[in-house]
Amino acid sequence: MALLNLEVRVYPSHDYQRPTMDRSGLHRVFTAAIVNSQFREKLLREPEMALAGGYLGQTFSLTDQELAIISNVRASNLTDFAQKVNQALKAL
Repeated sequence: MALLNLEVRVYPSHDYQRPTMDRSGLHRVFTAAIVNSQFREKLLREPEMALAGGYLGQTFSLTDQELAIISNVRASNLTDFAQKVNQALKAL
């Protein structure tokens, strides 16, 4: 199974060349959770183990802050998980 890689970048109209913070590792975590139910369930139940195990033999390149946020979020579904991670990132 191939890993779907979604890349979203937001460019302000006055500075379209400069991307916002690189969150490619975080995007890969959520992409893996979307396409693989086993990874998704492990991420929701045991986020540290899910991140340590990676996906399809590849690890996730996360900042210490992203790792801490994901490790501490508790949610019953991926939508709630994503919302909580997003809120935590906005608070940084």
